Amino acid sequence: MAQEGYAAANGIGCLQDGKPPDETDNANYFCEYAFLYHQMDMLEDEHRTGSYFNAIAWNPDSFKDKVVLDVGAGSGILSIFAAKAGAKEVFAVEATDMAVRSRKIIQAQGLSHIIKVVQGTVETVTLPYMVDVIISEWMGYFLLRESMLDSVLIARDRFLKPGGALFPSHATLFLAPVGSAKACREKQQTFDGERQHFDDFNDAMTNYYGSDFSCMRGEFLEEQRKYYLQTGMFVNLTPKQLASGGSPLLEIDLLRITVEDLKDVEKPLTCSMRPHFVERLSSRGRIQREKERRISKDTQLEGFTGYFNVMFRGSPQNPTKEVIELTTAPTAGTATHWGQQLFGFFPPLQAKSGDVLECRLRIKRQKKNHRLLQLEAAFTLGSEGNVREKREDTWYVD
Repeated sequence: MAQEGYAAANGIGCLQDGKPPDETDNANYFCEYAFLYHQMDMLEDEHRTGSYFNAIAWNPDSFKDKVVLDVGAGSGILSIFAAKAGAKEVFAVEATDMAVRSRKIIQAQGLSHIIKVVQGTVETVTLPYMVDVIISEWMGYFLLRESMLDSVLIARDRFLKPGGALFPSHATLFLAPVGSAKACREKQQTFDGERQHFDDFNDAMTNYYGSDFSCMRGEFLEEQRKYYLQTGMFVNLTPKQLASGGSPLLEIDLLRITVEDLKDVEKPLTCSMRPHFVERLSSRGRIQREKERRISKDTQLEGFTGYFNVMFRGSPQNPTKEVIELTTAPTAGTATHWGQQLFGFFPPLQAKSGDVLECRLRIKRQKKNHRLLQLEAAFTLGSEGNVREKREDTWYVD
């Protein structure tokens, strides 16, 4: 459909607030972003906020005299960056009551004549015309938790001009095997303690009240296993804790991917983790990759971790001159509010020198809350066709 026809069919031609999120989604997700403390937590992440600032401020030609849409604007900081970079007009769309506060913040900067705050979900607001650039900080734990990317893609399809740019433009999800992980050992110890906890509980119920709960032991341990052993942990790892460099599992071009692509999990993602590259953060916020041998000796793999990078490249018609990369990789001295997600192998895998860890993984959305993730993974450890260990399990990103 031509953009003009699309605009007419979708009521583009006036600026209108949209609908708030439904009560369930607000309780599960949006309400948290209405609090200043949460916005401050994100703003105080210097690598996050600084990367967005650099991507916008160092590429003024990508914003000068452009119309910009900020999806999930929160405090309005990205809108402020865009306006200061020379944007002609900025629509800051925010679903929560943080929109009221962002208006005050924007007014205090003297930018109300450029930035228009629109309250409502981006799926329901109406803009007067199409935009040249969409900016958004949509990434969640393990890149895709929160499913906010859905909203960015819907905004792209509703409002972005042909040839328009998204900031960020690309994203990559990485997996890496973890050697030493104290958090995994602590989780195993706690889970083991729950076995005794239930037995003590059942003895007390039997002795004092004549009620035997032993029929529930299996279900109790299944609950506890999911909580302690199958749910991802927020961590800030160091490069030394990795048994290999990260391997790309999923690469996303935001101009091309669709919401349907994100929901289609029939084909598993695959990656191989082997002696690879170690990622280090340079002084200008870029990733430097250095060769370093890993799984070069017999070692124990206590888990695997997931993290992501996003790139600010603009679009083919509106490319950036300075390409900025924001990474959440385990790097010495730099941590983000995303950290990494750590998933344990219980018991650990025993790796030999020269081994390769192959992974097949499906990323699904949890049925009870579509913003949370369920990972169905199969790992194979070995070398040159000699498979020594296999591990299949389900892990959760809550």
